[in-house]
Amino acid sequence: MKSSDSEWMSISDMMSGLMLIFMFIAISFMLEVQEDKEQVEESNKKLKVLIEEAKKAKKRIKDIAITYNKDKKELNKDLHKEFFKDLLKWEAEITQDNIIVFNSPTVLFENGKSRIKKDFKIILNDFFPRYIKVLSSSKYKNEIDEIRIEGHTSNTWGKKTSSYNIYLNNMRLSQSRANNVLSYCYTINSSSVKNNINWLEKHFRANGMAFSKLKYLDLNSTMTDNIKSRRVEFKVQMKTEDKIYKILKAS
Repeated sequence: MKSSDSEWMSISDMMSGLMLIFMFIAISFMLEVQEDKEQVEESNKKLKVLIEEAKKAKKRIKDIAITYNKDKKELNKDLHKEFFKDLLKWEAEITQDNIIVFNSPTVLFENGKSRIKKDFKIILNDFFPRYIKVLSSSKYKNEIDEIRIEGHTSNTWGKKTSSYNIYLNNMRLSQSRANNVLSYCYTINSSSVKNNINWLEKHFRANGMAFSKLKYLDLNSTMTDNIKSRRVEFKVQMKTEDKIYKILKAS
């Protein structure tokens, strides 16, 4: 065999080897492309599932929100129907969110004290049984998650008290006031209260808010209204609110 033939065979072998390498690279690339394609398809499937779940969650939230808004308006209507003649003499109001606010600190408690005054006890004797009668009706009873009494204070406490102690003193005071109102309401001698004792034990709560939600005399919230800040509020939380939260959390 001539040397030229030997050289040709070597080049031929080399070319064959290169062809095999290129073929392996091409196959590897094709497999990688196929794998990427499958991953993209899988991702698209997952994305479609997530989009469908989001649409369903949105619809559930919308349906619950519609129900909540309807119940909220109905309850507001019924509360006004029950109490509209008494609000002025009680110095009270019913907000759009169905919060019943007792605004007169001189009627509620002595300044800096948590003992319920006689005039407020008279109001509670009239108000609370009727309030529970409305809430425990078949229309609302199973839809109520919580009935909450909130005690609110101003952001002052004497002349030489530090801001630290002003907060702690008002927090203790507001919690004590809320607890005392709850305790008194719980023991009112009324059929609507007695017949719903077990239900109240599950849903009736008291919270001291100190001065976390002050009232103001101006729209810019710069001038504190110390009188209206000292108040007691009765709030109702519907189960629909909790349902919306759970759906959002799950989504």
